[in-house]
Amino acid sequence: MYKFRNATFNGTNPISEELTPMQKSFSCDLTLTASISGTTFLILNAIYGQKVSLRLRMLGTLCIILIIFIITTAFVEVNTDKWQEQFFLITLLCVVIINISSATMSGGLFGIAGLFPSEYMTAVVSGQALGGIFTALTFLMVLTFGAAPNATAFVFFSIGIALILINIICYAVVERKDFFKYYVEGGDKFKIVYDDPTQSRMVDRGVALEPNVREVLGKIYVHAVTILLLYATTLSVYPSVTILMQSENYGQGHAWNDIYYMPVVNYLFFNSGDYFGRIISGIWEWPRKNVHTVLLLVILRTIYVPLFLCSNSTQHIFLPTLISSDLAFICMMITFALSNGYITNILLNMVPRCVMQHEKEMASSIMAASLSCGLAMGSMITMIFVQML
Repeated sequence: MYKFRNATFNGTNPISEELTPMQKSFSCDLTLTASISGTTFLILNAIYGQKVSLRLRMLGTLCIILIIFIITTAFVEVNTDKWQEQFFLITLLCVVIINISSATMSGGLFGIAGLFPSEYMTAVVSGQALGGIFTALTFLMVLTFGAAPNATAFVFFSIGIALILINIICYAVVERKDFFKYYVEGGDKFKIVYDDPTQSRMVDRGVALEPNVREVLGKIYVHAVTILLLYATTLSVYPSVTILMQSENYGQGHAWNDIYYMPVVNYLFFNSGDYFGRIISGIWEWPRKNVHTVLLLVILRTIYVPLFLCSNSTQHIFLPTLISSDLAFICMMITFALSNGYITNILLNMVPRCVMQHEKEMASSIMAASLSCGLAMGSMITMIFVQML
């Protein structure tokens, strides 16, 4: 908002009340650019990822993300007022590179987690939700201190750089551990043992089994469709629709209702609920095998969509307000988030049990790609829902 403001505006407020075309379109352009590039490369990773070394997919992409974050942080202190359009394009290009790298890295990460026992997949998806909680808390701290846009951006990107550096160091350490190598390299579980007639015993020639995309997809297509529908439902209303809701006591001069209500409920409560949903499913996993039951739960979960669309908001033009209570909205948000985290972990833990050992990495990568397709689909649907309000 600050970088794309009207630079000729001479008022005391650095951000004009009248939004510029770039301010209006940036969020939408950012979402579309990120979704298309990320989803495309998650699909490519699921199909061809095994042909690229794991070290390059993980450390190489993290290093690229680190470089882009450093460049972006430098731009915080650069005056771009005279070349806003060029900066707009540079920013979207950075978003494309980050999302391509992130998709390749996360696809590889899900593939690795699929090779380990189920509690390790729970750890990975719980880490995702913890990232959301961390971001929400950081955002609330910024609101509390009321820092300037430049200072806020610099702090946010600096934290990002620090976390990426920690990721690089942690992965570089863990890939050298024997425990990690045992599961990732797979040992004899990946190999066909041939009977050599010239020898008196079986001879292992070390011929690695190659996973076939069609065979793997044939085993897990219901799981893939289910997680796609799950995230399409979630992203269709969260956060673009839910952030437009407001407290029933908004405008009465209370800081909780006017400033903190939506950031806390929309970001902190959702990410916390998502996290605890994933933790709960790691402790009590039901259903463990029947994916059709999970699909039914996802279909039933779509009831949240009309409920959120008819919640308390000043944006309503076409739809009525049926849910005005803050307590009801908070309960909806928490249960919506809990179900999202719970079902996500159930599905990602179920998939490796449906395929053979050498197919696990590809199967988990396909699930990551399906999840991303759901995010992209939900992002497009939410544009329609926002206009429907």
